[in-house]
Amino acid sequence: MVLSSFVLLGVVVSACATPVIYDGRAPYNYTGDDLNNSVDPYLSVVKGSTENATYYTTLLGHSLDPTPLWNEYLFPWLPLRSLSYATEQPMTISIDNTSIFVPGGNPPQPQNGFRRTELIAQKDNNHTALNNLADVGTTVFHVSIRADDMLPLNMSHEYQIMWIEPNDGSHVFEIQLGSPFTNPTGPLPVADAHYLKVRNHALDLLFETPFTSGDWHNFAIQIDWTELTLGVFYSTNAQPLEVVTGLEDNSSTLPAAAGQGDYHFGVLKLPLVDPSDTPSEQSNVVHYGIQEGDKEALTYSGVFIESVEDGVSAGWGKLISPIA
Repeated sequence: MVLSSFVLLGVVVSACATPVIYDGRAPYNYTGDDLNNSVDPYLSVVKGSTENATYYTTLLGHSLDPTPLWNEYLFPWLPLRSLSYATEQPMTISIDNTSIFVPGGNPPQPQNGFRRTELIAQKDNNHTALNNLADVGTTVFHVSIRADDMLPLNMSHEYQIMWIEPNDGSHVFEIQLGSPFTNPTGPLPVADAHYLKVRNHALDLLFETPFTSGDWHNFAIQIDWTELTLGVFYSTNAQPLEVVTGLEDNSSTLPAAAGQGDYHFGVLKLPLVDPSDTPSEQSNVVHYGIQEGDKEALTYSGVFIESVEDGVSAGWGKLISPIA
C-alpha cells in the first residue's frame, strides 16, 4: 500500500514544463491506421505514391526506448534517472527505390532525383494553421535522432533529416547527414560525412557532431522569427540539453508570413550527379541524378515545438535560459 502511494505521487511530475505549441511525441496508443490516415500529430503524405505510410514509417511501441529526456520520473525525489518510464514510442522512417514523391500539379512531376519519406507536424488536422502558432516570436523545435544500424545511410549522398520549409522551398534551418551535394561531384564521402550538421537558411554550418551508433542525438533549435536568428542546443542520450552555439544570424530568411513553413522530419536523400545527364539535368537535383535504391532508415523520438515563455526544456523537467 505504501509503494502504491509512492507511485501515484511519482507519476505526477512533468518532464516538459514550458508551454508546448505542438507535441509530436507519438503516444503508445497511436496506431498504423492513424499514420496512414494522417491523424494528428502527423501529416504523412510525403512518401512514395505506391505504398501506405506504414510501409515507410514503423511505430516501434515498446521494442525500443525513446530518448530518455522526456521520460517521467517514477520516484521524483530520488536522483536515479533510471527510475523512470517512457511516455512515447519512437518511430523508424525509411526510404527505398519506391520513395519517389509526386507533389500536386498538372501534369504530375515525380521527384525522381530524390528518395524521401517525411512526416509534417500537424495540429487540429491543419499543418498550415500550426505555422501561425509555431513560427512567431521565439520558439524552439526539438528532435532526437538515432541511427538504424540494420538500414544504414550511404554517406556519399546528402541527407536532409529535419527542417522548416516555407513556400519558396528553402529551409529556415536544416539538420544534415552525409556529403553535401556538389556539381561536379568531388571525392566521396567527404571527411565529415558521418557528422550531424546544423545549417542556417544560407547553409552556413552552425554546429556539427559525430553521428555515433547506438546513441540518441538530441537537438533543439531556437528561432527568433522577428530578429531572424538561430541558436542550437544538443546532448546525447539522457544528458540534458546544453547550449552549443551563440545567437547566429539567419537574416537571409524571408520575414513574417513569407518565411513561415512546415516542420518536416524524416529522410530526404539527394542524388549523385549522373555524368550521362545534360548540364541542365545535372543541376536539377529534384528530378535527375543517381540513386541506388537501397532501403535506408533513421529513428526519431522527442519531436515537439515549445515557446520560450518559461525557458527552454532541457530534459527531466529542467528548464534553461534561451540563448541570448
